[in-house]
Amino acid sequence: MNPENNLPSDRISVVINTYNAADMLELTLKSVQTFDEVVVCDMESTDDTVAIAERYGCKVVTFPRGDNNICEVARDFAVHSASNLWVLVVDADEIVPRALRDYLYEAIRRNDFGDALATGHKNMFMGRPATDSPNYHIRFFRQDKAYWPPIIHAPVKIDGTVTRMPAGREDLYFIHLDDRAIADRITKLNRYSDNEVPKRMKRRFGPWKLLFRPGWFFFKTYVLNGGFRDGRRGIIRAYMESIYQMMLMGKVIESQEKEKSES
Repeated sequence: MNPENNLPSDRISVVINTYNAADMLELTLKSVQTFDEVVVCDMESTDDTVAIAERYGCKVVTFPRGDNNICEVARDFAVHSASNLWVLVVDADEIVPRALRDYLYEAIRRNDFGDALATGHKNMFMGRPATDSPNYHIRFFRQDKAYWPPIIHAPVKIDGTVTRMPAGREDLYFIHLDDRAIADRITKLNRYSDNEVPKRMKRRFGPWKLLFRPGWFFFKTYVLNGGFRDGRRGIIRAYMESIYQMMLMGKVIESQEKEKSES
């Protein structure tokens, strides 16, 4: 037991934030069944998300959705709803491989890293891994050392030391099931850009940025990040990145013009 917070230090809680996540949640829950606890923090879903979580014996807590359209506002609440010192944060469209589960338990048993671990994530695009995988996110940590800022795409803040997962251990990578269809990705890009607008209202996007920023993101995705190795899928993914930038800039300018006309 941990003497400071009285939480078990040899057990791991999985924390999953959800809102209308029924499509892929069952696959995710099957992959985390052998952890000590699974906490599903739901933001008042209107589909079968909660019923699925209850069927798998999860601890279900509710974070009122209200006017929130991002999950980060509920992350901190979810993490500190766990019953164990160590927390693994999993998205509702991710698979946790058994090798990662075993690695984490062995790591806390040996106490051979600090307060948090940056884990590798294998991104899928059009049904296959994308070349730029893996990327790394801090998803495993002591909950008493963690704080999640309520900002879209904000990483968790750790009051302590962070270790990175060993390189080359593909068997330990999270598998991100997202983007199984182009239509789903377009819907997500639209939602993400809506959420980003308030953060960028003070930015000015002039003609040069409108012309060159999307092209830069295409080049970065296709060339610098190796998307060319994915053939046609790489071209499509690079265009999606550039389209997102144009959507975002267009929405910011639209909102700025509306704000100006109303003042």
